[in-house]
Amino acid sequence: MTEGVEEMSRILIVEDDTEIVKNLIILLSEEGFASFSASGRKAALEAIERETFDLVLLDVALPDGNGYSLCNVIKRKGDIPVIFLTAMGDEASIVTGFDLGADDYVSKPFKPLELVSRIKNALRRYGKSPAVFQISDLRVDAVKASVSKSGKDILLSALEYRLLLVFLNHPGQVLSRGRLLEELWDIAGDYVNDNTLTVNIKRLRDKIETDASNPAIIKTVRGLGYRLGD
Repeated sequence: MTEGVEEMSRILIVEDDTEIVKNLIILLSEEGFASFSASGRKAALEAIERETFDLVLLDVALPDGNGYSLCNVIKRKGDIPVIFLTAMGDEASIVTGFDLGADDYVSKPFKPLELVSRIKNALRRYGKSPAVFQISDLRVDAVKASVSKSGKDILLSALEYRLLLVFLNHPGQVLSRGRLLEELWDIAGDYVNDNTLTVNIKRLRDKIETDASNPAIIKTVRGLGYRLGD
């Protein structure tokens, strides 16, 4: 049974530079955030209509529009903190961003730890924070990147931990093997093949399940994939 499980804070990155996006996803994943990306204004609006996000990292110069107008739309849609992350660091640009409702303004090139601190501060101001997950006797602290079972620490490899985070961030959803491969590839920035996925699911179950032959945390949905236990 799943007890007290909350989704990780979900961050939408609106940025067309794929290298910056890749590095941000890795950075934020290591800090316990779930990251999603949109390469332009149109894609960002579609994502916001389709899903819920806890914070938006937003570039000003987008290939199909202006980040300032997008910030205005985001603020009208809900109580979502927006941090501008842009090369436009002149005073006029910063003032414009704040006038349109931005919660913070970070100039590129940014310092990773400073950006993470600003994200956490913005989430705290809005009453949101990264989650601690409790599933039966398994506890996952996404902030400290620690996992324990019945009070005893469990040592996971980097890939096993990222795999566990994918399940925790999609409670109740059936995740196909293809979807898991996509998620792991996005997070790690490295290619993960099907055989590697099989091996890591088995290793993860061996470490976190009470009975790996009858898993209760990572359950198999025959013919479809896997899901987090309920």
